[in-house]
Amino acid sequence: MGYDAVIMGIVLGTLAAIVYSLRVLVLMERRIARIDSHIEAMVEKVYEEEKKIEAEELKIERMLEEMKKPSRKKPAKKAKKKSRKK
Repeated sequence: MGYDAVIMGIVLGTLAAIVYSLRVLVLMERRIARIDSHIEAMVEKVYEEEKKIEAEELKIERMLEEMKKPSRKKPAKKAKKKSRKK
C-alpha cells in the first residue's frame, strides 16, 4: 500500500509541473505578442517618416532640375545698321 501512495504522489507532482509549465508558457507567449505589437507600431512610424522624407527628397530634386534647365527665351535680334547713300 505504500507504493500506491508514492506512485500517486509522483503522478500528481508531474501533472502539477505540467500545468505550471503551461501557465508560464502562456504568460511568455502573451509577453512576446505584446513586444511584437510594439515592434509593429514602431515600424509603422518609421515607414511613415520614410515616406515623408522620400517626398521631400523628390520635391528638392524637382526644384534642382528646374534650376538647371536653361531658359527658353528667344535670343535678342541684332539691330541692323542703316546704310547711308551719298
